[in-house]
Amino acid sequence: MRNRRAALAAIASAASLALTLTACGQSSEGGSEEDKGGAEGGTIGIAMPTKSSERWISDGANVEKELKGKGYETKLVYGEDDPDQQVSQIENMITQGVDALVIAAIDNKSLGNVLQQAKDADIPVISYDRLILGTENVDYYASFDNSKVGELQGTYIVEKLGLKDGSKKGPFNIELFAGSNDDNNTKYFFNGAMSVLKPYIDKGDLVVRSKQTDLNQVTTLRWDGGTAQKRMDDLLTSSYRSARVDAVLSPYDGISIGILSALKSDGYGSGSKPMPVVTGQDAEVASVKSIIAGQQTQTVFKDLRELAKVASNMVEASLNDKKPEVNDTKSYDNGAKVVPAYLLQPVSVDKSNYEKVLVDGGTYSADDLK
Repeated sequence: MRNRRAALAAIASAASLALTLTACGQSSEGGSEEDKGGAEGGTIGIAMPTKSSERWISDGANVEKELKGKGYETKLVYGEDDPDQQVSQIENMITQGVDALVIAAIDNKSLGNVLQQAKDADIPVISYDRLILGTENVDYYASFDNSKVGELQGTYIVEKLGLKDGSKKGPFNIELFAGSNDDNNTKYFFNGAMSVLKPYIDKGDLVVRSKQTDLNQVTTLRWDGGTAQKRMDDLLTSSYRSARVDAVLSPYDGISIGILSALKSDGYGSGSKPMPVVTGQDAEVASVKSIIAGQQTQTVFKDLRELAKVASNMVEASLNDKKPEVNDTKSYDNGAKVVPAYLLQPVSVDKSNYEKVLVDGGTYSADDLK
């Protein structure tokens, strides 16, 4: 393992200025708030964005499980969607002498200074699912094929409306939502979906009545469902008093839930206003139940257990002066370097295959989805 003690001593004076982790940092009970130093493999810091999303809770638990299985201690913290808090948490983990960092950024442009501290302390950094931007001090990136996620969502809409095989005639009305503008994945999801949808929009088979088709017009800060609900309410009021929404591109299940709430308040799902096709991502329990109930139509499943394995393997290889396995060395330019990445494949899930993919695959039990 790398010898970082001299580097840590060199930054000790700066470290003394760091704030201690507070209760609002949401440290995991399974992690270590003190520098135990007892594990043969050392201690790994894990910084996750928020506990308000089911998926990030799962991510934190999965990464901890994988690392502990390899003999490491862990320090797991949640930044509760506050970029400054996440920076302070990472500073503190550097101060406490972690051997590596796994970071899912809240604001992917806010970590440059703190990651320079990690570099000075010879601490390898794994960017987890959200690419950290604007710094050379990111060693590897573990994620999914994010463009493919959007392609699956766009393809599902086109096929479900019958446009691909010509079984139904348009035009169909569609509205577009994207993720947070401070998350690098947002553009990959959106551009992937639009690579499928735009030809149909250009032909007039799909109509965006709001005319909001540019990425900067459709983002949803912090992926917040309440923000998405308000925007959908506004769209229904401004553009759909005399027309019906046939499809909504939603990049994430939490956003989908907000969209569905607005649609139901406007009378969709009953009488002559059937629910439109509504996509999603992450296969969260609430959205899978919604799919089973015939409300949300589709989600994209990303096996977070496999992502945790990739990240933990990257950590172990980095700490033993080996090169982790990667399968993409060209796509993820963070503005300072092209970050070597390992990308996993996502899977489209709807009512027809959720049992096979999610239940038979061991993600959920049948009781979880009742």
